Amino acid sequence: MKEISVLFKSLSDFLTSSMLKIALIPFVVMIVFLYMAFFYSAGVSVESISEVSTVYLNNHTVIDPNAPIYSQWFTTFVTFLIKYSITTWVAGFLIYFLGTILIFQISLIFSLIIIGFFTPHILGILHKRYYSHLKLEPSGTIFSTLWILFRSLFMMILIFFILMPLYFIPILNTVAFLFPFYYFFHKLLNFDISSTILSKDEYEKIYKNEKGSFRLRTLFLYLFSMIPFVSLFASVYFVIYLGHSYFIKLDELRKEDIN
Repeated sequence: MKEISVLFKSLSDFLTSSMLKIALIPFVVMIVFLYMAFFYSAGVSVESISEVSTVYLNNHTVIDPNAPIYSQWFTTFVTFLIKYSITTWVAGFLIYFLGTILIFQISLIFSLIIIGFFTPHILGILHKRYYSHLKLEPSGTIFSTLWILFRSLFMMILIFFILMPLYFIPILNTVAFLFPFYYFFHKLLNFDISSTILSKDEYEKIYKNEKGSFRLRTLFLYLFSMIPFVSLFASVYFVIYLGHSYFIKLDELRKEDIN
C-alpha cells in the first residue's frame, strides 16, 4: 500500500508545471530522432528486401563476404524468408515491427541520458518540497557518471551478443532481446539518482538491504516504458518515483543511526 501511495505521489509531482516543462525537453528531442530514424531505417530495410528478392530469384549469390557482419546476418535472414516462400510483405512487416521496437529502446536510452542532466534539478525540487530536513551528500562526479555510462553501455552490448542464440527461440527471444536494454536502464537510472542523493556509504547500506525492491521498481518502470511513446516523456516521472524511494530510505536510515 505504501508503494502505491509513492506511485501516486510521484504522479502528482510529475503533473506540476515545473516538471512538465522539463519533460518536454526529451519529448521534443526524441520525436525528431524517432521521425528521422524510423523513415531512414524503414527505407533501407525495404530497399534491401527488394534487392535481395530480385537477386535471389535470379539465382545469384546474395551474401557479400566483404560486407559488415550485421549486413550478412540481415541478408541471410531475408534470404531464408524468401527461400521458404514467406512473402516479402511479411518480411517487411517483421522488419518494420522489430525496427520499431529497437528504435523505441534506443529512444529510451537517449531520453535517460538527456534527462540525466536535469536529475539534480528534479531531485532538488523534491528535496525542497518534502525532504528539506535531510542533508544531502551526493557522491557522483562527472568522471564517475561517464564511467558508469560507458561501462553500462559496453555491458549492454556484450549481453546482447551473448544472448544472441536465444533470439531464435520463441518467447525466450523477447526476454533475451529486451534484457540488455533493461540492464542499461536499471544501472544508469539507479546510479543517476542515488549518486545525487546519497554518499557512497549510505548507498551501500541501503542498496545492500533493498536491492531486490529497487530492481523490481526499475523493472516496473521499464515495462511501463514499453507502452508506445511513454518513454518519450515519462523519464522525468521515473526520476521522481525512484527519487522518492531513495529519499524515504535515506530518512529511515538516518533515523536508525540516531536511535
